Amino acid sequence: MTAETLPLPAPARLITPPGVYRPQHDTRLLARALYRESLPPGSEVLDLGTGTGALAVAAARRGARVTAVDISWRAVLTTRVNATVSRQRVTVRHGDLTAAVPGHSFDLVVSNPPYVPSPLDRLPRRGPARSWDAGRDGRALINRICDAAPLAVRRSGVLLVVHSGLCDAEATLERLAQAGMAATVTDRALIPFGPVLRSRLPWLRREGLLTDEDLEEVVVIRAEHA
Repeated sequence: MTAETLPLPAPARLITPPGVYRPQHDTRLLARALYRESLPPGSEVLDLGTGTGALAVAAARRGARVTAVDISWRAVLTTRVNATVSRQRVTVRHGDLTAAVPGHSFDLVVSNPPYVPSPLDRLPRRGPARSWDAGRDGRALINRICDAAPLAVRRSGVLLVVHSGLCDAEATLERLAQAGMAATVTDRALIPFGPVLRSRLPWLRREGLLTDEDLEEVVVIRAEHA
C-alpha cells in the first residue's frame, strides 16, 4: 500500500484544554478506520490513551459501550466533559493502559498512543510532552499495547493502533505476531510535520530516523487473533 496525502474530515468540536492532546490527522485517520469496523449495538470498545475522548465519543455514537482510559487526570476530566456535551455515555477511567481494566476484554480496542521519538529515554511524568514523547525509538507505549493485545482483545475482536512511520510499522507487525495476533497496515497517510517533530529534525536526522523528507507517514495497524 502506497502512502498518499489524504484530506481527512475534521473531528467533532471537542473541548481541548492545555496539556491534553488535540485531535489531529492521526486521530482522524484512526476514526476513519474505526467507522469501517462492524460494531453491533452493545459492542464493547476500549480507547487506550483517550486524550480528549474523540475516538471514545465516535464509538459511542455508533451504539457501542465504551470505556476510555488515560493516565492523565486532565485527559480523564476532559473526556468526561466531552462525552457529556456530546450526549454520549462513556465510562472513563484513570490508569496506565490496560491496567485500568484488569481482567476485561473488548470487541474493539483503539489507541492513538504517544509515539514521538525523544532524545530522552525517560518518559515525562507531567506536562504536555506526556501526550507525545515515547522514548528514543517512539515505541515505549506501542510495545506495551502490542503485548497486552491478546488479553485485551476478544477472540473475535479487533485492535486498531495509529502511529508514526518513524516508529517502524514492521516492528509493530512483528511484535503483534509474536503475541499471537495477525496484523496488517490498513491505512497510510502523509502529513506535514507538526511543531514537535520540526523542533527535533536535526536530532531525528542524526539518529537516522529521517533523511530529507518534509512529510511524516502515519499508519493504522489492524490486528486480530491469529
